[in-house]
Amino acid sequence: MAELCGLGAAASLRGDAEEPKQGSVLFLGGNEVKSSAVVKYSSAPPQAAFAWLQEKTDLKLPPANWLRESAKLGPAGTTVLGNNKKSTPFSSFGMAYDFIDSIGNDVDVVSDSENIKKLLKIPYSKSHVSMAVHRIGRTLLLDELDIQELFMRSSQTGDWTWLKEFYQRLIDQKWQRKKKSKEHWYQKAILSKFLYYSINGDGAAQPVPSSSKQHEEGAVPGESDEAGRASWPAPFEMPSSLSEDPGASNQGLKNDFVRNILWTFEDIHMLVGSNMPIFGGGRYPAVSLRLRDNNKPINVLTGIDYWLDNLICNVPELVMCFHVNGIVQKYEMIKTEDIPNLENSNFSTKVIKDIAQNILSFLKSNCTKEGHTYWLFKASGSDIVKLYDLTTLCEETEDKYQNPFTMPVAILLYKVACNMMLKKNQNKKHYGTIRTLLLNCLKLLDNGRHPQIIASANFMLSELFQLDEPKKEDNTDFPINGNSDESYSEEEEEMPDSDENGSYSNSSDPPDDNKAVAIIKSVGELSVPEKYKSVHRIRPSCAFPVCHGAEERCRLVLSYVLEGLKSVDSSVKKESDLPAADPSTPIPLKYEDESTSGGPECLEKQMALFLDKMGSFQKDKHSSQSGMIPGSWQYKMKLQLILKSSKAYYVLSDAAMILQKYGRALRYIKLALQCHDTYCCLSASMLPEVLVFLCQCLTLCGDIQLMLAQNANNRAAYLEEYNYQTKEDQEILHSLHRESSCQVFAWATDLSTDLECQLSVSCKCYEAAYEILLFSNLKKQNPEQHIQVLKRMGNIRNEIGVFYMNQAAAVQSERVVSKNVSTTEQQLWKKSFSCFEKGIQNFEAIDDATNAALLLCNTGRLMRICAQAHCAAEGDFKREFSPEEALYYNKAIDYYLKALRSLGKREMHPAVWDSVNWELSTTYFTMATLQQDYAPLSRKAQEQIEKEVSEAMMKSLKYCDVDTVSPRQPLCQYRAATIHHRLASMYHSCLRNQVGDEHLRKQHRILADLHYSKAVRLFQLLKDAPCELLRVQLERVAFAEFQMASQNSSAGKLKTLFGALDIMAKTKCAFQLIRKELAAESEQISKGESNAESISPNESSTALNKEEVVKLLSIFESRMSFLLLQSIKLLTSMKKKTGGVNEEEVTLKTNKQVYSLLLRATANKSMTLLERIEVILNLLEQLSQNSEASSGGIQ
Repeated sequence: MAELCGLGAAASLRGDAEEPKQGSVLFLGGNEVKSSAVVKYSSAPPQAAFAWLQEKTDLKLPPANWLRESAKLGPAGTTVLGNNKKSTPFSSFGMAYDFIDSIGNDVDVVSDSENIKKLLKIPYSKSHVSMAVHRIGRTLLLDELDIQELFMRSSQTGDWTWLKEFYQRLIDQKWQRKKKSKEHWYQKAILSKFLYYSINGDGAAQPVPSSSKQHEEGAVPGESDEAGRASWPAPFEMPSSLSEDPGASNQGLKNDFVRNILWTFEDIHMLVGSNMPIFGGGRYPAVSLRLRDNNKPINVLTGIDYWLDNLICNVPELVMCFHVNGIVQKYEMIKTEDIPNLENSNFSTKVIKDIAQNILSFLKSNCTKEGHTYWLFKASGSDIVKLYDLTTLCEETEDKYQNPFTMPVAILLYKVACNMMLKKNQNKKHYGTIRTLLLNCLKLLDNGRHPQIIASANFMLSELFQLDEPKKEDNTDFPINGNSDESYSEEEEEMPDSDENGSYSNSSDPPDDNKAVAIIKSVGELSVPEKYKSVHRIRPSCAFPVCHGAEERCRLVLSYVLEGLKSVDSSVKKESDLPAADPSTPIPLKYEDESTSGGPECLEKQMALFLDKMGSFQKDKHSSQSGMIPGSWQYKMKLQLILKSSKAYYVLSDAAMILQKYGRALRYIKLALQCHDTYCCLSASMLPEVLVFLCQCLTLCGDIQLMLAQNANNRAAYLEEYNYQTKEDQEILHSLHRESSCQVFAWATDLSTDLECQLSVSCKCYEAAYEILLFSNLKKQNPEQHIQVLKRMGNIRNEIGVFYMNQAAAVQSERVVSKNVSTTEQQLWKKSFSCFEKGIQNFEAIDDATNAALLLCNTGRLMRICAQAHCAAEGDFKREFSPEEALYYNKAIDYYLKALRSLGKREMHPAVWDSVNWELSTTYFTMATLQQDYAPLSRKAQEQIEKEVSEAMMKSLKYCDVDTVSPRQPLCQYRAATIHHRLASMYHSCLRNQVGDEHLRKQHRILADLHYSKAVRLFQLLKDAPCELLRVQLERVAFAEFQMASQNSSAGKLKTLFGALDIMAKTKCAFQLIRKELAAESEQISKGESNAESISPNESSTALNKEEVVKLLSIFESRMSFLLLQSIKLLTSMKKKTGGVNEEEVTLKTNKQVYSLLLRATANKSMTLLERIEVILNLLEQLSQNSEASSGGIQ
C-alpha cells in the first residue's frame, strides 16, 4: 500500500483562515480509492502534542482543566474537544456563504462531515436518516432535519403542523419523542474527560473535588439539549441585519466548524465541515485520538466512521486508547489505510465509493428544482429510502413561508448570483445561470417581507442585459443554451420504470408512496456500481433569452426595473401620505407660466433654469418627496434602478431614431430625461459617468428634434407615436413622480409644430450638453463626446443659418414696390450671419476644415442675397450697379476665398473644393455681368468699368474648371464660353466706340478675336447651346463687317469677306443641332399625342427657344445675303480689271447661285422653320465645298 506523507498532512492543518492549504492525495492500495483534502479554513491552533495517559488512569474523575479554555486550543475551546453544540439545521448554508465561489459550479456537495458519514453508512446501518436537500446550480446542500426536534417545536408554536400530520399519516402513526439513554450521556462525558486529560502537559490525571460531580452529571446533556432547541429559527423570521443588507448572513447561519475542508473523494467534490480534534507533535505530526471500551469490539460502522474522519481531515494515523469501566488499559497506533482491514470491522473501500456515487447520482437526478426543499428520509430499521419535495407539500397548505428553509435558500441563491455577477464580464456564458438563480430566488420571496432582496435581484437581472454595447445582435455573445457548463444540467423529466433505474415507484408500490418524488427500494442497491446515473442535459429554463434587437432587450430590462421600483416604493413608509397618481390626470408643469408664453425667449429662460440646477449640485442638498432617507437601501437602490431605466430608454430612443420613427424616439428620450431628472432630484452629487450619459441624452434629443424639423411632412404620424404610452412606461413614470415633477427637461422634449422652434430646441440641447461638459471639466476625459457635441452644434447652427437665409430670400422675392430693404430682412440677415459665425467657430475648434469651409461658403451665399436685396427695382430705367452691391459681393468673395484657404488643397475634399470654386466663379461672373449690364457711369469712367469687368471675368474663368470631368463640367464649359463671349462683345464694343489710340485699338481687335474664337470652341463642345453658338458666330461676322468697312483695298476687303463667309459656313453644326431638335419635335406631334402636350413650348428635350431661333435665322439670312452680294460685286469688278482667273470664276459662279437660292427662299413666306433651316444647310454645304475647292486650287 502507498504510504501517506504525514508531514504534508500536518502542514496542511497549520495556520489560520487566511489562505487555503494544500492537502495530499491518498491512494488506498488494492481498493484504489482516490481521496484528497485541502483545508480551506481552520480556526484551530497548530496541533498540540497529546499526553499518553498512565495505565489505571480513572477517566470517570474529571481533570482540573475540564470544560475550561486552554491556550493550546485557542478560541476553538470546547468545540475542538468534541463537546460541541449540536450542528444547526443550516450548517451547510453557513459554509456556502463563506465559500460562495465554489457554490453552483465546482462543488457537488456541501455538508457537515457527520451527515456525509451517515449517508455513506446507509447500507450498513439500521438507524433512521432524515436530511434536508437543497440544490443551487450543480451543488447540493445537505443538512440534518431533526424530526423529533421539529415536532417538539410544532407542539409549542403550531408551526410545521402540516409536516407533522403528513409524517404521522404516511410514516409513523404512533410518533413519540424518543429519549436518549443514560449510557449515551455517560459515554459522552467519559470521552470529553479523556480528551481534556490528553492535552494536559504532564499527562497526569488531576482530579477535582467531588462537588463538581453535579456538573459532570448535568452540564453536558443540558447543554446539548438546549443547543438542539435553539438551533431552529422561526419558520419565517427576517433578522434586522438582513433587512438592512441582503449580503449579510442570517442569524444562525454562521459557519461554526473548526475547519472547512474541500474533500475530493474519487470524482466527487465536497465542501465539508469538521470538528474532529487532531493532535500532533514528535513522531506523530497529525493523529486522531479515539477512546474504546476494551469489552466492546470495533464494528463496521465504527470502522467506517474512523476511516472517513481521517480521510476527510487528511490524518495519516489513528491512536486508539482502550479502557475498561473508565480505567485506561493501553494505546494502539493504526494507519488510516489499515482501518478497513481491522478485525470485526472489515469493509470494502470500493463499495463505499460506489455508495457515494450512487447516492449523489440519485439526489442529482431527483432534486432538480432550484429553491425547493427536498427531504431524504429512511425510517429506523427500514431498507427503503424516500425523497419528498417539501416545498410542493408545503404549498398545498395556506402559507408557503411555513418552510424555515425558504429564506436561507433564497439568500444563498441571491449570494451565488451576486458572486457570479462580480465576474460576469469574464465569461458571458454564465448569464443564463445567473438569471435562473435570480428568478428562482424571486419565486421564494414575498414582496411585503423582502422588498430589498427583490429590488436588488431585479436590478441584477436588468444588469445582465448590456445596454451600452455596440449595436449588434447578441447571438454571438450568448450561446443559445445559455451555459456550456453543467451548472444546471439535470432536466426535469420522468425516467422509464425499469429494474435498472430503481429510483421511481411503480404500480406495485404501497399506496402511501405517491407523495415521494423518488424511492430507493432497497439500501442494498446503493452498493451496486453505477446503479444510479445522473441525467446530464441542459435544462431549457436556464438558457439566456436571445434578444432579437435593442427594443426587446430594453423592454426586458424595463420590466425588471419596474418590479424593482415597485419593491422600493412599497417599502417606503410615507407612501400613504402621497396622493394616488391618476394616469389620465395631467401632471402640472414646473415651468407652466413660461411655457405658455412660447417663443425663443421662453426657451432661453428654461435653459437658464436648467443650467442653474445643473450647476447647483455642489451647493444644494437634494431630498426625496416620498420620504426616502438618503443613504438608506431604498434610496441607493432607487437611484440605481432609475439610472438603469434611463439608459434603457436612451437605447430605445436611439433604435427608434435609426428606424426613422422620430415621434417614438422623442417619447423615449423624454422618458430617459425624466428618469434623469428624478435621479438629479435624489442625488446629492453627480458622478462624471452620469453627467457624460446626460450629455449623450441631450445630444440624441437634439438629433431627434433636428430630424423632426427636416421631416415636417410626416408630423401627424410623429405626433401619434409621441403620444402613445405603454402601461409599463406609465407605471415607471408614476414611480418617478413620487420623487420629482420630472419637468426640468420639458423644454427639450416637447413636440413643437413650429420649424424655427424645433431647430432652436435642437440647438439648445447641444448647447446644454456642451455646457455640462464644460462646467464639469469632462472635456479632456471625453474628447470624443466633446468633438461630437461641437460638430452637432456647428451643424445645427448651419441649419438655422440656412433657415433664416431662405426666409430672407423669400421676403426679398415678395418685395415688389418698395425699393428699400425692410427691417425684417435685415434682422433675418443678422440672425443668419450670427449662426454661421458661431458654427464656423465650432468647426474650427475641432479642426474640421471641410465643414468650416461649407459654412464659410453659406456665409458667402448670404452676402450675395444681401447684395441682390440692394439692387434697385427692375423697372427703373436709370439702374446702376450700386456700391452696396459691390460691397456685399466683395464680402462674399472674401468668405469663398477663406473657405478655399480652410480646405488648403483639392485633395482634402474634392467635392467641397469644386463647389466653393464654382460659387466663387459665379460671384465674380455675376458681379462682372451686373457691372457690364448696369455700368455705374455716374461714379466711374468707362475705361475703369471695362477694366474691372475684365478683371472680374478673368477671375471667374480662373475658378471655373472646364477640364476636370465631373457632372458640373458642362456648366463650367457653358460659363467659360459665356465669359469669353461677353469679353469679346465688350472689346468689340470698345473698338466700335473708340477713336484715337491705334495701339489700343489693335489690342482690342486681337482680344475680341481671341475671345470669340475661344467662345466658339467651347460652345461647339456643348450639344445643347446651338443658339448661343449661332449668336457668337453672327457677332464674329458683324466684327468682320466692321473691319471691312475700314479697309480700302479690294483684295483686303475680299479676304475679309471670304473670312466672314467661312465663319458662316462653320455655323453648319449649330443649324444641324437646331434641325435635330425641330425634327424630334415634329415627330412627336406626328405620333398623335394630344395637342396640349405636343404644343407645350418647353416640351423638347433641350427646351429650344423658337422665337430666338427665328430671330437669329432672320439676321443670319440678311447677313449672308449681304456678304454674298458684296463678294459678287467685288469678284465681278476684279474680273474686269485682271481678266479673270479660273478659281475666282468658280467662286463667283457658286456665290451667284447660292445668292439666287437664298433670295428665293427668303421671298417664300410659306416655308416652315424646319424647311428654312434645311435650305440654309444646303446653301452652307455648297459654300463649304466651294471654299475647299478654292483652297485646294490655291495650294
